[in-house]
Amino acid sequence: MKRVFAATVMAIATLAVAPAFAEKRPQVPAENRYLPYTGEVPACDSPWVQGRIQSRFYESESEFWGSGLQFTGFDQFREIGFRSNGADYIPRRYCTARGHLTDGKIRKVVYWIGEDLGFAGGDFMGLFAFAGRTNIINNWGVTFCVDGLDRNYAYGQGCQAARP
Repeated sequence: MKRVFAATVMAIATLAVAPAFAEKRPQVPAENRYLPYTGEVPACDSPWVQGRIQSRFYESESEFWGSGLQFTGFDQFREIGFRSNGADYIPRRYCTARGHLTDGKIRKVVYWIGEDLGFAGGDFMGLFAFAGRTNIINNWGVTFCVDGLDRNYAYGQGCQAARP
């Protein structure tokens, strides 16, 4: 019983002190690292970003789900966050838009664009991300969720996990 009490007291003390240490952690902006980021991330309405979402959505729908759904266009772009996780994390822009589908429905698309994510960001175009970090090849990763079509609930209800 004494051991359980002592362990509980230690756990509570650790939890009480942990936030103090977390706040004192030096925050190095991503632009000042050994392999720095530029902080330049495409805009929410970038044609490149729209094209990535369209092509990856079509690939997923036709090859995996067998629906053949496609986006015919987007509108009402809105930035909902930029570097919302902090200056020392990978630069990301969080966005929403309305996507028009071939079935005539309009669905909300929640997405984020991250700098220099390469294949880690779900974008295999950036396999050469560490070869100079020049963005000669688009090294941005685009991760998106289509509200109502997240069939395996990877992003939770209403695409919550794709938001800042």
